[in-house]
Amino acid sequence: MISEQRLRKMYADMVTARYYEERLQEEYLEGKQPKFDISAGPIPGELHLAAGQEAAAVGVCHHLRDDDVVTAPHRPHHVAIAKGVDLDRMTAEIFGRETGLGRGKGGHMHLFDPGVNFACSGIIAQGCPPAAGAGLAAKKRNTDRVAVAYLGEGAVDQGGFLESLNLAAVHDLPVVFVVEDNDWAISMPQERVTDVEFASNRADGFDMPGVHVDRDDAVAVYEAAAEAVGRARDGNGPTVLSIQVHRRMGHFMGDPQSYRSDEDQAAAMDRDSIERMEGHLRDHGVDDDAMAEMREDAHARVDDAIAWAKDQPKPDPESAYEDVFTGAPSGVTDTEPDFDLAETGGEGE
Repeated sequence: MISEQRLRKMYADMVTARYYEERLQEEYLEGKQPKFDISAGPIPGELHLAAGQEAAAVGVCHHLRDDDVVTAPHRPHHVAIAKGVDLDRMTAEIFGRETGLGRGKGGHMHLFDPGVNFACSGIIAQGCPPAAGAGLAAKKRNTDRVAVAYLGEGAVDQGGFLESLNLAAVHDLPVVFVVEDNDWAISMPQERVTDVEFASNRADGFDMPGVHVDRDDAVAVYEAAAEAVGRARDGNGPTVLSIQVHRRMGHFMGDPQSYRSDEDQAAAMDRDSIERMEGHLRDHGVDDDAMAEMREDAHARVDDAIAWAKDQPKPDPESAYEDVFTGAPSGVTDTEPDFDLAETGGEGE
């Protein structure tokens, strides 16, 4: 049974992630209205927010260690927060500041924090091959590290996902593929872009377990992820875990969502994973005053991170020429790795 302490930590991350997205929305829209101008304001460019998808982040990431690898897609902030990414430096990166995770060069879709082994990308299903590679590395090094790849249901027919499933299945890699199903592949309903009812059904073609969580309940996700992460950590191979979530904002900020009915948008607002978590906390004897205090702490943390980020210097334009790969690092092939490789078995394995 999940402990009260774990529920409190999960709730703290969930309300942090929700408020973070709400505050970023405010900052992003500054200067972009009434006529939307994507280049204006303190955060130029696109911004994809994950309000409503918090359960998928905390339910899985709260089983992970810092040395486990997580890759996320273009809607990454909730996963980054649950994995423990440095909130100040992540925020500075989103605002394009020199002290950001990528020195202000990557923006919100290209966040990298090697301290907790987190990365994300704006390319659909791009995180799956690196996660499979991390799983292969963990197995070759005889460690119990796990890799997790997050993606959306609109990515489950992409070659990067399917080829990664095949690699993970063939080599029994310690990888969990987490599909956040928010019903919309940008502006296309799920049933128009794929022929399977649940993304977890894709696992059937690769002879691996596939599990679907039919509601955005962080505790239900946590329980399903316990088995998937545990299986991977014990050396028993990969899992596809699909989770029903609900997108409370547009695909990107500025998206008019004219493709969604008013009823669909209202339903997404009614199905609140944070309210579900508050019910779990009350069942464990946590009162409303205690939850209000946790929310206040989370809001203060977010506000402080945004204030700190906005006060940071912008990068010198000349720095665009720095940190650019021009060739293999010196000596990269001069020495053999100093770890013990796992036995690979005989021919035909």
